[in-house]
Amino acid sequence: MKALKTVCFKHIYVEKNIKDKTKDILEKFSDSEIIYIDNYLEIFGRKKQSFAFQKKNPSLILAKKNGKFLYPNPPYCQNFGFERSFYTSIILNCLFDCSYCFLKGMYDSANIVFFLNIEDFFLELEKEEQNGNFLLFLSYDTDLLSFENICGFIHKFHNFLSKHKNITTEIRTKSSNFSSIEHLKPLDNLILAWSLLPDEIIKEFENSTPPLKNRLFAINKAIEKGWKVRLVFDPIITTDSIKIYEKFFKKISLSIDISKILDISCGPFRMNQKYLKKILSLFSDLKIRTDKEMYHKIIEQIKLTFSNKILYSIYDT
Repeated sequence: MKALKTVCFKHIYVEKNIKDKTKDILEKFSDSEIIYIDNYLEIFGRKKQSFAFQKKNPSLILAKKNGKFLYPNPPYCQNFGFERSFYTSIILNCLFDCSYCFLKGMYDSANIVFFLNIEDFFLELEKEEQNGNFLLFLSYDTDLLSFENICGFIHKFHNFLSKHKNITTEIRTKSSNFSSIEHLKPLDNLILAWSLLPDEIIKEFENSTPPLKNRLFAINKAIEKGWKVRLVFDPIITTDSIKIYEKFFKKISLSIDISKILDISCGPFRMNQKYLKKILSLFSDLKIRTDKEMYHKIIEQIKLTFSNKILYSIYDT
């Protein structure tokens, strides 16, 4: 990805009740216009916003989250063998612009929201931990690693998770920004999960994301440092020929030490129909290939290439 130094926000909206927590972030954007508001929904929740227009130059909103902090993991997502799994949304929206992203159907606004009352998230996690171990998806509504130079949320969660071993946490990413956390000590209960697709598909559907070689470089760095790393082929977007995926899997197997990978997750393109309908109404030229026969061929190729790894797959039968 482009260096995070290039990230800029013309406008930064700050909830008045959280401004005492904003100094470290605002210092990184001295040229931005700071606008104080009472509630982030004044900006984020406006009617008749254009997601596509805002995505070109989104604003940053610094806010306090109220209400729920933990949500049950949707049934169409993996649980990796855990009886209980949850996600949390500490950031809304993403730096990247993937064509198939459900956020375009979920939100009317492409502006980015940071919730800075992180201690309230921790309190909710501690309460849930009293009921036993569980899996937490920390990067559900965003790509958390891509923002780490700005917000430092992974550092804060790392410190928390080091004291709460019953909370296994996955941070899913397409970012190559591992350098922002490489000095942290790996934790048994913290997994970095890289989403990977062939370069041909990255170029077509994953606008502004790092190319495959950059992600593989970051994965190798993480492995060298002793982090738990998961490979994620999800969503698998099918192609006319299996050869693109054969080449893709071969490149991965030659680029990284697969024996040091924790496991592999894969699944087809799937989405809440309400979100999908909205996305297609906004981006009518979007064509996502989901051929079932080709999908099964790709799954078999994954099993063949990575035969010694645990494979978690959705809808592969």
